[in-house]
Amino acid sequence: MSTAPRLTALDALHRSLGATMTDFAGWDMPLRYGSERDEHNAVRTKAGLFDLSHMGEITVTGPEAVKALDYALVGNISTVGVGRARYTHICQEDGGIVDDLIVYRLGETEYMVVANASNAQVVLDALTERAAAFDAVVRDDRDAYALIAVQGPESPGILASLTDADLDGLKYYAGLPGTVAGVPALIARTGYTGEDGFELFVSPEHAVELWQALTKAGEGVGLVPAGLSCRDTLRLEAGMPLYGHELTTSLTPFDAGLGRVVKFEKEGDFVGRAALEAAAERAATNPPRKLVGLIAEGRRVPRAGFPVVADGQVIGEVTSGAPSPTLGKPIAMAYVDAAHAAPGTSGIGVDIRGTHEPYEVVALPFYKRQK
Repeated sequence: MSTAPRLTALDALHRSLGATMTDFAGWDMPLRYGSERDEHNAVRTKAGLFDLSHMGEITVTGPEAVKALDYALVGNISTVGVGRARYTHICQEDGGIVDDLIVYRLGETEYMVVANASNAQVVLDALTERAAAFDAVVRDDRDAYALIAVQGPESPGILASLTDADLDGLKYYAGLPGTVAGVPALIARTGYTGEDGFELFVSPEHAVELWQALTKAGEGVGLVPAGLSCRDTLRLEAGMPLYGHELTTSLTPFDAGLGRVVKFEKEGDFVGRAALEAAAERAATNPPRKLVGLIAEGRRVPRAGFPVVADGQVIGEVTSGAPSPTLGKPIAMAYVDAAHAAPGTSGIGVDIRGTHEPYEVVALPFYKRQK
C-alpha cells in the first residue's frame, strides 16, 4: 500500500515558483526551480534559499537530558554550551552509523536533535529507548518546525536586514532565539553547502511569510530559491558526507574518516563504545579503506556504486558523484583501498559502463570557501 508523500508548509509556494518536485524520504520536495547549475553558482557567489522542513527535530528535556544524550550518542554533549551546536553520530552497539546529527543546546536542560529525514523515525525510536533509564523526556517535534536555510556569501547581509539579532556575534555551529521579519525563530549559523549561512527554525504557520520576506530582502543581491539537486552538489564539493552514501550502518565513524566525533574521554558508557574502541585501533594500524576525493580527467560522470579500479582490479567504490559547477569537472567521493588513497596516486580509474575513465585522487574537500 503506497502512502502519499508529506508536504511542507511551503509546498504551494514551491509549485507557484515552477519547482520540479520529487519524493525524498517520504516528502514532496523541490528538486530544482530552473537550472541546478545556476542555483549552485548563486549559493557559491551570492545566496540561495532552501526549504529543509523535511529534517527531523527531536527535543530532549529534563534533569538528565545531557546524561541521556551522552549515553545515546558518540559525542560529548556535556561540553556543549547553551546556544551552541555540535555535529555528532548515533551508532549501533556494533559501531555502525545509524545517522549523523546536529545537537543544539537550547537551554540548561533542553536540547534539540536534528536528524536526517530518512532516519528521523529510527533516531526518535533509538533515543526514546536509550533515554528510558534517565530522568529525561524525548519528544517528537517534527511537526512543530518548518526549516528554511539561507546560504551563501550574501546571506549575513540579507538576514541582518530582517532581524536585530546579533549575527556578528553568532559563531559557526551556534544558535540563538530571535525574530526574523517579525517571525519568532531559532537562528542557527549552520548549513550543508560549504558557505556561510543560516538555518531558521520556525513554526510552520510562519514559513510562507518568512520565505517571502527573505526573497524580498535578497532581490537586490542575487538570492534565488534553491532545490535539493544543488544542495547535493554543494555538499559534495565541500566534502560533506551524505547518509546512505558515505555513511551507513555497515561503517563506523572511523571507517568514514570521522573518528574525531567519537569522544572516548567522556564519562560513563555509551552505545557502541567497545566496538568503536576496536574500530579506532583498526583505523590507526591497518585501515581497510579510506574515503577520498576523485577528480575526472574526462567528462563522464561517476555515480554511487560505480567500481574504482587500478591495474584492472577493483580497489573501491564511488559513494557520491556529480558534475562540479565550481571545478568544471566531474567529481566523486569514494572508499578506496588504503594503498591507493594518497592524494596524487596515479593509475586510478572509475568503471563507467565498462570503460575505465581516468581519475585523480585528491584530499577532501574539493572546495573550501575563503574566510
